[in-house]
Amino acid sequence: MGHWWYRNIVEPGKLPLLLALASFVLAFLVTRAITRLIRAGKGPFRNISPGGLHVHHVVPGVVLMVVGGFIAIAGDRRGFGSGAAAVLFGIGVGLVLDEFALILHLDDVYWTEEGTKSVEVVILTVALVALVLGGFLPFGVNELTPDETADRLTVVRTVAVNFVFALLALLKGKARLAVVGVFVPFVALFGAVRLARPHSPWARRCYRNRPKALARARVRAYRHDRRWSGLRRKVEHLIGGAPDQ
Repeated sequence: MGHWWYRNIVEPGKLPLLLALASFVLAFLVTRAITRLIRAGKGPFRNISPGGLHVHHVVPGVVLMVVGGFIAIAGDRRGFGSGAAAVLFGIGVGLVLDEFALILHLDDVYWTEEGTKSVEVVILTVALVALVLGGFLPFGVNELTPDETADRLTVVRTVAVNFVFALLALLKGKARLAVVGVFVPFVALFGAVRLARPHSPWARRCYRNRPKALARARVRAYRHDRRWSGLRRKVEHLIGGAPDQ
């Protein structure tokens, strides 16, 4: 275990990334626990409203991200300073992404259905950082052999092909598959070859004169949403709390 830890985390310089991920997840979970207690009127916690101005926790989150980011840039990738910067940055990211929906809508939608978008973004971010920790690099570069990596044409071709897969998945309205596919090309390929979502840019452009394809896309999207949207919403509500009715 110690050999694995040194070979996969310490030697490649991934310890700061691991610290940032751990502090990010912990900050998000603690923040959600506190906000749910405030919402329920339990415990000693209260909203911070100096002078009647409600200060959202995205504000200290931005401050911590700025401080942690500049410390990381000013220092090196190893040592106490690097670890401290990673922790500060991770906590800041946790606070900011917990209110991602507020930033997206420029409105306090924390306890609404739109607010669950924050939980979805947090889950996706954790998954992507975990992939990087596991050795995945964007667009399948990690799958190249040392000889192939030395050939620039091979690297460019691999990145270009996998980028096209991710772009096609995005154009077909499958943003989650496209984002994950940046690090796992097979996921992007799966999204690229499947039918597009009915309201995606691809469907509006390519299914305009293909009513049968558009009808199939609508049926498939309906079945997919009926099967998975309810489960995803339950998981998001379990983690972040159910929105107001």
